[in-house]
Amino acid sequence: MKTEDILDDIPIESHPWEPFVPQGARILMLGTFPPGDHRWSMDFYYPNPTNDFWPMMGLILLGDRNALREPAGKRFDLNAIRELMTERHIALSDTARKVRRLRGNASDKYLDIVERIDLEGLLSTMPECRTVATTGEKAASVIAELTDTDVPKMGAKTTSADGIDIWRMPSTSRAYPLALAKKAEYYAEMFRHAGIM
Repeated sequence: MKTEDILDDIPIESHPWEPFVPQGARILMLGTFPPGDHRWSMDFYYPNPTNDFWPMMGLILLGDRNALREPAGKRFDLNAIRELMTERHIALSDTARKVRRLRGNASDKYLDIVERIDLEGLLSTMPECRTVATTGEKAASVIAELTDTDVPKMGAKTTSADGIDIWRMPSTSRAYPLALAKKAEYYAEMFRHAGIM
């Protein structure tokens, strides 16, 4: 059986959310694609309660890794998250708008990207945004292709022809073997450079 035939048998999944773009957004953070909805603790970016993204944001921006969790601790506090991202002028989206899950899971390694983000169009809605940060290797590769830049080393940046700083950050997946505090150091340095903190 040809690869094309196998792919034709796998359904195409569309992204569940529009980009989150607060007024005056100064940084755009991009993952690859959300996990299946059976892994969601909320209807928003980085919904998996085991993902390090929101604990890391709480640690960096509020000094408490649990600051963005609801009191019971099992779900993220979506209202607090939206308020914090708005206050800090951080926009969120993903690099893929449509995908096929080749193994039925959330692993970037097994995502076939069918439609990529319209990065130029999205950035045109954010005139104050001069920083794009990718949260993982696959997202970094997509943005490098879209901006005709090299993929930076993890924790480093490159600059596009139109002057956008593009950072490649460590994955916030628990599968990425780096402690939360160490991931936070990388992201905090990028935030300082972008003027977010």
